[in-house]
Amino acid sequence: MAQKRQLITLLTDFGTADHYVGAMKGAAYSVYPEIEFVDISHEVPNHDIFGAAYVLRGAYSTFPRFTLHVVVVDPGVGSTRRPILVMTDSYNFIGPDNGVSSFIYQLETVNRLVHLHVPYYFRQPVSSTFHGRDIFAPIAAWVAKGNDPRKMGDEISDYVRLDAPVPKQVAPTMLKGAVMHVDRFGNLVTNFTAAHLPEERMARARLRVNGKEIHQVVSHYAEVQGQAPFAYIGSQGFVEIAVAKASAARALEARRGMEVDLAFPVVE
Repeated sequence: MAQKRQLITLLTDFGTADHYVGAMKGAAYSVYPEIEFVDISHEVPNHDIFGAAYVLRGAYSTFPRFTLHVVVVDPGVGSTRRPILVMTDSYNFIGPDNGVSSFIYQLETVNRLVHLHVPYYFRQPVSSTFHGRDIFAPIAAWVAKGNDPRKMGDEISDYVRLDAPVPKQVAPTMLKGAVMHVDRFGNLVTNFTAAHLPEERMARARLRVNGKEIHQVVSHYAEVQGQAPFAYIGSQGFVEIAVAKASAARALEARRGMEVDLAFPVVE
């Protein structure tokens, strides 16, 4: 009976024009050839830790249980920031301790978090600028091979967590949130969730971003009329703002971090 191959995902800001992604895979295969890679994305904006955390949030749970996710968006490479392994009931995550796993800490039960520092499990010599190849990829292969992560470092609890913006109630009929992500279509993903916009409130809900109001709140794209911006509940459960076949970010001159108001005018 053939041995089941261990699934490992990669998420980086490396792009695909250079050798970086291929070198990571080569370093892992050199440790353990019986692995299978899936590329989540290599187009995270350069050094964008929060952006990588958001992309990871959207993809990790669609994979089979026990998939190992490797994330390398690492502007602190070569510094005192720690390489870590995050172990949960369903998945393992390897990457820098810079907050890139912040959503995982919210959504999953973390059983163990290991600071990876035992040189035996690294590719030698270790470059001070390419830990993806020399630390993260080999460690992933050692874990996939069945080695005990407790031998690779020490358990820690003082990990780095990013402060994600949380919607605030600023008036009885108004919430204030923010644009959390802008996708490649120019759709604005806010930090409002379906709980903030229940179906019975959709008809009278109004959103405002950068001084511009969004009056259409729909349940699916086919309801949209014209080119006016509209809002809907996206696939991750967040309220999103879009323009039909165009960029809402461009139309509203909006960007990540910009405030968004969600109001429910009182019906007289």
